[in-house]
Amino acid sequence: MTLTVEDAIHQATKTWRRLGIEQDAADEMAEELAADLTAAASDGRSVTDYIGGDLDALATSWAAERGLLPTGPRLKETALAAVRGAAVPAVVAVVLWWAGMPGGLLDRDSEAMTTQLHGPPVWEVHHYPNPGTPLMWVGWAVCLLAAFFWIRSTVAAELRRQHDPAHDVTMRALTKALPLILLAAALLGTGINFFGDYAFSYFQVIVTVLIAPVAMLVAVAAGAAWVRGRACPPLNASRLKYRLPAA
Repeated sequence: MTLTVEDAIHQATKTWRRLGIEQDAADEMAEELAADLTAAASDGRSVTDYIGGDLDALATSWAAERGLLPTGPRLKETALAAVRGAAVPAVVAVVLWWAGMPGGLLDRDSEAMTTQLHGPPVWEVHHYPNPGTPLMWVGWAVCLLAAFFWIRSTVAAELRRQHDPAHDVTMRALTKALPLILLAAALLGTGINFFGDYAFSYFQVIVTVLIAPVAMLVAVAAGAAWVRGRACPPLNASRLKYRLPAA
């Protein structure tokens, strides 16, 4: 399908409206774009050749260069994207803990009671190596690596979807901070486990399984939002600090 000047103006206007550009500014850019496309057509260039194949990126870049993009920090979007990336590793980590703990899913220890004709019953405890323990430690390392890369991927995808001009600087800051964020989340989950053992020893598994994943995800969300807030100060409408890469 051949892209016409009218189609290009319509799609660019939709992009600017979605980005929150004010109507007057969008109309002005649409007039400029129409003039440029008309001039390019008179030189024998098609609309597709002029825009480079990605009109959405061109319209976003144009708005960014004029300092017209919204200056919201998108803390909620960043936090939710980080939670999506960390959700599966957090749940798997708790399941691995349940498998590796004494009396857990893979613990093969057993007890047997032998009654005596004279005297109290005799209890025999049989201890076996727990295969869940090495699985837990190896699995936790894998979960941390998976969380690191998945959080980066989901946050980057969300910022790209928003055509955020501070995408690059946010991702650099998040990459540096993620190891500490994940360490804090892991320590929080461990603390909840010890608290459950101390305060609700009989219900420790229930407390840990229900609360620890939520707490770890909250820590990741808070950390990602904090990084975003520090990496993305308010943009100046006349001097845009962050620019999108060329299309």
